[in-house]
Amino acid sequence: MDRQLSFLREIDKLKNVIRKSPLIDKSRRENSAEHSWHLAMYALILSESSNQTINIDRVIRMLLIHDIVEIDAGDHPIHESTHIENQEELEQQAAQRIFGLLPRCQGEELIELWQEFESGASNDAAFAKALDRMQPLIHNVATDGGTWAEANVTETQVKKRYGPTIEGGSSSLWSKAKKLVNCHFE
Repeated sequence: MDRQLSFLREIDKLKNVIRKSPLIDKSRRENSAEHSWHLAMYALILSESSNQTINIDRVIRMLLIHDIVEIDAGDHPIHESTHIENQEELEQQAAQRIFGLLPRCQGEELIELWQEFESGASNDAAFAKALDRMQPLIHNVATDGGTWAEANVTETQVKKRYGPTIEGGSSSLWSKAKKLVNCHFE
């Protein structure tokens, strides 16, 4: 239990990782812990939108842990022009350190789940990744362009960066998202 409590204290730091995405009310930027919670709610509410049969418990678990590595590796939005060459390595190291705080079996289980999300290969991971793209898209549309406006992102870039991932997990969500994007850029 001491190791579990140590892990839970450590992940409180995720509340300090500030993302580029504004809250829909534009009062401030969201933090990564809020983002993870919101995605878990997206999964709960939109689970019937998945292209494939999914295990919603696994999807929610993935979404709750997918950004924990940002405690060490930071948040790197897809529209950021600077690319950190060793980002994947930094995230792997972060996963080992942070999930390593847990008892071995529990830590290994979460690392495997995090790696599954990262790969996007399973039905559960594809749907989780679709939601991870859908939520910031919704925020950007609702905030008059949000991070898209800040980074001078074009409609073509939005469709290229969001479309394949969202559609890969949910064709119906991408159909809705595409309409929102079209309206935003009109």
